[in-house]
Amino acid sequence: MKTLRYFLLAFVLIITVGPFVWQLSTSLKGAGEDIYTQTPSFIPHQPTLNNYAKVADAIPVWRYIGNSLVVAALTVGGNIVFATMAGYAIARLKFRGRSVVLGLFLSTLVLPGEVTIVSQYVTVRDFGLADTLLGVALPGMVAALNVLLMYNAFRALPQEIDEAAIVDGATVPQRLLRVSLPAVRGTLAVVAIFAFIQAWDDFLWPLIVLTSPEQYTLTVGLQYLSGTFTQDQRLIAAGTMIAFIPIAILFSALQRYFFKGVEEGGVKG
Repeated sequence: MKTLRYFLLAFVLIITVGPFVWQLSTSLKGAGEDIYTQTPSFIPHQPTLNNYAKVADAIPVWRYIGNSLVVAALTVGGNIVFATMAGYAIARLKFRGRSVVLGLFLSTLVLPGEVTIVSQYVTVRDFGLADTLLGVALPGMVAALNVLLMYNAFRALPQEIDEAAIVDGATVPQRLLRVSLPAVRGTLAVVAIFAFIQAWDDFLWPLIVLTSPEQYTLTVGLQYLSGTFTQDQRLIAAGTMIAFIPIAILFSALQRYFFKGVEEGGVKG
């Protein structure tokens, strides 16, 4: 039985980590190495960073990274602020129609994003935000899933905490910021990571909204790289690694809070 577990663990590791290791290896291989050998080699025999330099020469990668960071910052900030307030209101405040609001948030999870993409574009265009980074970030600044994550985290807190704060004369913003929010920092980190990944990896929506090349995000800009160097998979792999690095940095910085947030949702929810 233990052998089967180790086999399944190794199989899952190969199919999840294997493609990443292969892309990293390909991005570090020199021009003289054959990447299409019958026996795959994960260790470059002529390791080089020239592929990354060529990516920067082929496309304005730093501008695209800056645009993606702006979109990601707006998306993360919007979700942290608005998803937190919405989740707290549904979980801790009593108002008429609260169950209806919660049901509406739940119902949006059933709909695929492509169903609402036309109405989102019309709304962004009518606001005059087409071909802007704010227009790219706006629809993702309040994600229903993040609202529900915060709702679940706030709901798990004992009601007596709010009652004691009310007796002490605390207002709703004070109860949110000083009492409840410090107790759900783990879930807040989960929301930040999910929002960042969603904004950073999104391709279809920026492709629809943006028309000026100087406004392109990294995922859209890398398509120029794929089209220009279709035969050179080394450069495409290097571009993929460039897109992956910020996600790895963010997760490494917040992993402690991320697992704490997962534990909060699993144990208390």
